[in-house]
Amino acid sequence: MRQLPSLLGAKMRSSKLRIPYTDILAAPTIIPAGATTTTGALAALRNFFDADSTRQQDSSNSLGRLPGLHSTPTTTSRSPTVVLTGAGISVASGLADYRGTKGTYRVNKTYRPIYHHEFLQSHEARKRYWARSFLGWTTLHKARPNATHFAVKHLGELGLVDTVITQNVDSFHPKAHPQLPTVELHGYLRATVCTSCLEEMPRDVFQDELARLNPAWAAFLQEIMATGALETEDPEERKAKGMRANPDGDVDVPNAPYTTFRYPPCPRCLSSPPVLADGSRATVESDNDGGWKMTSNAGILKPAVTMFGENVRPAAKAAAEQAIEDAARILVLGTSLATYSAWRLVKRAQDRGVPIAIVNLGGVRGEEAFFTDLDPAQNGQQGVRVEIPTDELLPALVDELRLSKRVTRSQDGRDHTAEVHGALVFKDMMS
Repeated sequence: MRQLPSLLGAKMRSSKLRIPYTDILAAPTIIPAGATTTTGALAALRNFFDADSTRQQDSSNSLGRLPGLHSTPTTTSRSPTVVLTGAGISVASGLADYRGTKGTYRVNKTYRPIYHHEFLQSHEARKRYWARSFLGWTTLHKARPNATHFAVKHLGELGLVDTVITQNVDSFHPKAHPQLPTVELHGYLRATVCTSCLEEMPRDVFQDELARLNPAWAAFLQEIMATGALETEDPEERKAKGMRANPDGDVDVPNAPYTTFRYPPCPRCLSSPPVLADGSRATVESDNDGGWKMTSNAGILKPAVTMFGENVRPAAKAAAEQAIEDAARILVLGTSLATYSAWRLVKRAQDRGVPIAIVNLGGVRGEEAFFTDLDPAQNGQQGVRVEIPTDELLPALVDELRLSKRVTRSQDGRDHTAEVHGALVFKDMMS
């Protein structure tokens, strides 16, 4: 593998913010007790969806539903179910997660994501971030939604789900089921956004700019792609090939000269610098090749995601909260709920008396409190907790629900498998 020139990187100042729940969470109690097998789990989830649930209203629901969250009305009389998903459901698509059995916090104890304040304050931190993102984008760009995402789509078509809230930034949900509304709680990687003017730029366009500004890095990327190091999902194999893959398209190459990396400014701010809070005109400048210059005080592009230490976008927060207020049930898939922004939604559902079902490999933050008041004799109507891969369980659930409702399969009856959804779906979403 070609070695880039060895340069010392700038030291990022340490952050006092703490990444929550990086240790292994307690193993779950399976609910109901017979749901330890796939057959038992399917029976429990059928009961969960079949339960005659009456939505509970309170004063906080008086505002009505936010516009843009309803899908096309269905003929079902059921109350809506909200699906809340996390990084665990995208592992089957070849992406790394944070807290799974092979998650980054398990296999890479030194990993620490960049914080929002670091990104904004440090030019060197941005170089490092965008260099690692440049290396990891190709894998993320090629990844596809998997069986779980398409099973969620079909649950929506059956009238059982009307909104998806996802913590994931991979855009798999809106690609897999564009007709089923998705609230992207933590944003999306398919675009960058200017921290000054809020203008977005498609991530693939930004990738081309990074390649143009960093030809040695572009050549390096081609060489490591040729080795297959970015193709394997095994973290140990990637480590043996000299790199570490982390969630959200982050690839770390130890001792790489991140200080040499360049990134462009926001084109809009470069052509028309914005006015700052003090009323003065910002300075946005680029070097001869188009790279952001340190003389600039605006026009910084960041990924259109909620970074660690950054607040969830108000519109996404409000949409997620409204979906929970309207929900009759909540189905939690592939998440440990370690982030407060997601945990609080499930806690709110519990406070409203909404039945909760959780499908996740491994423990979930504070999950015992979600199931404390269940009737010991209940068979899934009041709550479910199972530990079976979602890409195995959800498609089987769709098949059983279709069968039980005598729903005729559509012509693309294998639509909930990833194979029939080709590259065009992803390409369209990224454009």
